[in-house]
Parts: sequence; C-alpha cells; structure tokens
Amino acid sequence: MKGRLGIFLLVALLVVGLTTPALAQKPVKIGVLTPLSPPGDASAGQFIVRGAKMGAEDVNARGGVLGGRKIELVIEDDAGTPEKGAAGFRKLASQDQVVAVVGQFHSSVMTAAQVLAEQFKVPVFATQASARGITEKHLNYTFRTHVIDPDRVQLWNRWIMERGFKRVALITENTDYGVGLVEETKNFFKSMGVQAELKTTIFDRAVVDLTPQMLELKSWKPDVILNGGVGTPVYLIIKQAYDVGLFPAVPMLVSYDLPVRAEYWKNLGEKGNYLSFIVYYHPTMKLTKRGEAFRKKYMAEFKEEPIYGAFNAYAQIALLADALNAAKSDRPEDLVKALLANKFEGWNGTIGFSRGEGPYWQQWTPPMLVTQYTRPEMPFAEVKIVFPPDLKTGDWVPGPRR
Repeated sequence: MKGRLGIFLLVALLVVGLTTPALAQKPVKIGVLTPLSPPGDASAGQFIVRGAKMGAEDVNARGGVLGGRKIELVIEDDAGTPEKGAAGFRKLASQDQVVAVVGQFHSSVMTAAQVLAEQFKVPVFATQASARGITEKHLNYTFRTHVIDPDRVQLWNRWIMERGFKRVALITENTDYGVGLVEETKNFFKSMGVQAELKTTIFDRAVVDLTPQMLELKSWKPDVILNGGVGTPVYLIIKQAYDVGLFPAVPMLVSYDLPVRAEYWKNLGEKGNYLSFIVYYHPTMKLTKRGEAFRKKYMAEFKEEPIYGAFNAYAQIALLADALNAAKSDRPEDLVKALLANKFEGWNGTIGFSRGEGPYWQQWTPPMLVTQYTRPEMPFAEVKIVFPPDLKTGDWVPGPRR
C-alpha cells in the first residue's frame, strides 16, 4: 500500500512539474480599445497603440508578470463611435477575456464602454478621454490618468484673464467632449469671475464646411477663439478661420495637444503659425526613470519627440503590470483592489487612485500647459510654454493682421 501511494505521489509531482511551466506561459491579455479609423481621431489612436506596445515590450523584457507570464495586447478599433466602442469592449471582455482595457480617447465612447465595464467587471482606463461625467459617476471599474474638463477650462479661463480678452468665442463639436466644454466654460466664467462676453457655437462633427460659422464669428469680432474640435475638425476650424481672415489676427487656442503631431504642419503649412494649444507633456519637463527610458527608446525608434498619448498608454500598461504583481492574481476584481491600494511609477510622477469627491474619483491628472507656435515648421521641442506664469519659458506672441 505504501509503495502504491509513493508511486502515486511521484506521478502527481511529475504531472505538476510538467504542467506548471505550461500554465505559467499563459499570457495575461490587456485590451487596447482606441480610435483607428474615422470618424474617430485615428492618429491619436495610432500613438496610443504605439505606446501600449512599447509598454508591453518593456514589461515582457523584464520577465513579464505573475511569475513569468507575458503581457499580450488585443487591439480593437472603436472608430470614435459609442456603438463600435461598445461592440469592441464586449468582444474584449467576453471573447478575449482581457483583465483590463486601456486606450479610450473619445469621451462619448468611454461613456459607453464604462457601462459595460461594470457589467463584465473589467476595469477600463481613459487614456485621453476627459469629460467630467466619466469619473463623476463613481463607478468601480472606471479609471483615468488624464485631465478632466473642469481643470482644462479653469486653465484657459486663467489664461483669458491674464491676456485681458473681453470677447471669447468657443466653437466645438456636438459630442460629449464638445458639449461638456461649453457647459464647463459657462459655469466657470461665472464662478471664476471672468470679465468677458462668451459666444458658443456647436457644430455637427461630420460637417465638412464651417465657413458660415467662421463668417458669423468674424462679424462678432472676438478677441480670442477657443477651438474645441477633435481630430479633423481642429484642422477645419484653423484653415477656414485663416481663409476668412479671422486667424491669426484673432488668437486661437486648441483645447488639446493635436498640434504637436508631425502631421500638423503637413496639413496646415503657414496657416498653422501663431496657434496656441494645450499640452500635457513638454520636452523641458522632468520625467521619472521610467519616463526617461521610454522617451529615449521612443526617440531612437521614431526619430521624434514622444506624443503624450503614447506616454500615457505606455504608463497605463506598466502600472497594470505592477498592479497585477501586487495583486498576485489576474482576476479583475483583485486588480481593482491593487490599483486602489498601491502607488505606481508613471512617466512624470507617481500615480495613485483615490476615491475623491465629484469627478476626482479613481483619477490621476497630468500637468497642463499652454504653448504657442511662432514660426512655420517649428519643431515641438522648440515651442515655448506661455502659461501658467510659474512654468513659462517664453512670452506669448500676437499674430499679425493680413
């Protein structure tokens, strides 16, 4: 009897020894749901995918997670629409069985995806979706490492007051992001005591000609134009404001960092000069060791400064790997607990998620800066920070009248 028991134990140990390495090699899947085709901002999605891939490569080169398992990315195109975003999230959660989803760029898509995140109990990360309502709902499986629109609007309101603009025009698209910008700007004009008149224009995101809106704005005689477009509409607003003689005589501020992309000057040429725009990364910023390593690798591979979306997607993959190891589990519910209980090295600081009030729920916010181009084909590395005052590297320059 003892002999048979010994043989049984030996066989059992051999089976475990043979199967454990195989089990250890099972990858941990992370979804990347992001816009890779119109009407979404496909360029933004490509940078997000680029950063996420570099994050997975970095984690895997360091031994993977959970004792040697590799990170495997499953990439889905949400095309910037809630319908495709919901379908993509459903596939990632049910068919691919990912432990988390990153890459969300459009607020309207993130809003659709986060409902499914609660149903499937799979955490979803806003990589560059900024509407207040995303984190204001206080959902357990929604996380964000990007700015929120109340903070964005407060930044540009302070800039407006510093510059002394008295007639402010905000033109934006009919999306959650655009409509949210209008609501936030109206509210903060009152609460911050902005002594200026505000004119808001909301257009359909599918529009191909904004000349009537530009001519109406020109007749109103604004002191500044806030460009709340996303993707192609950003360029449309700049081009057609230039064509009717509105910009650059009237200053324009783009609400996010699209102008840092290499495509910017190709699309606009000299029409893009004197534009002001909000960024979250600038080459003069101090980075963490992780951020510096990413920047060095990115520049070696792509011969250009990293784009913020790539930085952020990279950091999200890296912190998810850290959280998986902290959780000692690939169960999404354990991952959420680890995300809330720990601090993580980001690209320019320590990332932590607390359950604050209002939209500051499971939210980490990067810096925001106002920058400006002052000559055609100006490299982003040479762009000056013109606001806020404590971080300025140069003075804002008014555009010439034509």
